[in-house]
Amino acid sequence: MTVSGNVETVSKLSHYDPSGTPRMVDVSGKAETRRFARAHAFVKMNPEIVRNLERNPKGNPLEIARIAGIMAAKKTSELIPLCHPLPLSHADIEVTQEEGGIRITATASTNAQTGVEMEALTAVTVAALTVYDMTKALDKAIEIQDVYLLEKTGGKGGDYRR
Repeated sequence: MTVSGNVETVSKLSHYDPSGTPRMVDVSGKAETRRFARAHAFVKMNPEIVRNLERNPKGNPLEIARIAGIMAAKKTSELIPLCHPLPLSHADIEVTQEEGGIRITATASTNAQTGVEMEALTAVTVAALTVYDMTKALDKAIEIQDVYLLEKTGGKGGDYRR
């Protein structure tokens, strides 16, 4: 569904009021449930750079990316307009070296009235950007690819698995 000037279309989206004005969704009437989300990103880079990451002049980009992703998950509501601040009970980043790049998976969980998909997606994206930042001097052709939600559980929308 695309947002247009059509009030009928806009009123069906939860982040717009009936007149089409953006708003934060009121979740106060929703029950708290356990929420979990997992997201994915891939940082494509020269295989030789991947093999030599431990000798990166800026330090270990994979460990710095893990910390950056966790920090980003905690700051999601400050970065994404209309996103609810959530008390995360857990956030983690898993990074795996492969021949053609770095595969990153982020997880986030909470007991809350709304989901943690944005926290997982923000975490994986910032972790990928951190890998890029720490290796850009070595490889100008780095690409951040395939950022997407892998799964989410909890809430009235039910479970989703890609």
